[in-house]
Amino acid sequence: MTEKTVSGAEWSVLRIVWTLGSCTTREVIDTLQNESDWKDSTIKTLLKRLCDKEFLTTTKQGRQFTYQAVVNEQTAMNQTAVTMFSHFCAMKQGQTLIELIEQEKLSRSDLQKIEKLAHVRAMTAPEQVDCNCLPDGTCD
Repeated sequence: MTEKTVSGAEWSVLRIVWTLGSCTTREVIDTLQNESDWKDSTIKTLLKRLCDKEFLTTTKQGRQFTYQAVVNEQTAMNQTAVTMFSHFCAMKQGQTLIELIEQEKLSRSDLQKIEKLAHVRAMTAPEQVDCNCLPDGTCD
């Protein structure tokens, strides 16, 4: 997947399409209007943008359009997270992950997987991660 930015509003549309698998314009509009005051035209614009960015495909069936995701949900989420973290100071990424784990609602199974992965990664982890903010590797 080519790296393309997705707005918060576009994420809302994508989550509906990923959940339904295949859906019509009307289904997306009805779902979003239950939780927002967006107009039909706004939602149609978001759908068009996502097609232009190649996150969705559309087929016309009679008078209605049906949308399907081109990009896998987990792949899109992973790439977005990796891109976001690439902008952070390498020394502070760990603390950011810790705070995310503290704040987000995670299943017991997910937490067990995190714990197992942390144990494995700890065996080869450096004592300290070097700063990548400045060429000389200094950071406060």
